[in-house]
Amino acid sequence: MTSPVAAVTTRAAEQGPLVDLVQETLALTRRLFLQLLRRPSTLIAGILQPLIWLVLFGALFSNAPDGLLPGGMSYGRFLGAGVIVFTAFSGALNAGLPVMFDREFGFLNRLLVAPLRSRSSIVLASVIYITSLSLLQSLAIMATAALLGYGWPGVSGLVLVLFTLLLLVFAFTALSLGLAFALPGHIELIAVIFVANLPLLFASTALAPLSFMPDWLGWLAALNPLTFAIEPIRAAYAGPLDLGAVLLDAPYGTVSGYGCLAVLMVVTVGLFLMIRPLLNRKLA
Repeated sequence: MTSPVAAVTTRAAEQGPLVDLVQETLALTRRLFLQLLRRPSTLIAGILQPLIWLVLFGALFSNAPDGLLPGGMSYGRFLGAGVIVFTAFSGALNAGLPVMFDREFGFLNRLLVAPLRSRSSIVLASVIYITSLSLLQSLAIMATAALLGYGWPGVSGLVLVLFTLLLLVFAFTALSLGLAFALPGHIELIAVIFVANLPLLFASTALAPLSFMPDWLGWLAALNPLTFAIEPIRAAYAGPLDLGAVLLDAPYGTVSGYGCLAVLMVVTVGLFLMIRPLLNRKLA
């Protein structure tokens, strides 16, 4: 007669590496969400802050002069896409902090000596966690924008918003995790986050169109990855979705919706390939 321990061992061996990876990833993701449930103020603040931005900035520039925004768009609708993208970007850039704290408190060392089938589950758990939070925050922003009369994207527009955010979050979550392993401590990581956050926001089309900027800032905004995420989302609110249309009239030429998504994909793949050797080395 087979013992229960032997039966469990046999079933585990029969499951294969993919099932083990999924189970490990889900367990580590559950741990991150349990931490969030114990400290829900992080989630509450993460939702309230962009909503305050949307309400206050939308009211502040509600009397913007005619011709400032393309197509006579209201500033609240124009701003909504920028707030959505910046919120997702900020969340992704903070993704490395839990890993950094795990490093400093020794929990990461416990994981690295544990009999994990694949240590990639540590990275995948962070990606799933941050992506889930970013999508929740974005839906809250979109719902608030709709209540304020700024509109709601259709089904195809909503799919485009979610796809664009997934690309952006994956790219900068990978970068943040790489920094969490490369930098000596959380003080340095927080310093990098503070230095990167606001300059990337203001050097994008989140708050103003390119035509409103001086030439040097227009060039920076036209090269900023956030801009290539903002413009497709803004197009999802503008009416019938046409990704073949020109969304960005940059100093170096026009960029269509497909072009914006292609740039985002290149940035995502490039950051992942750049960070992967570091992650493999640290998780080896």
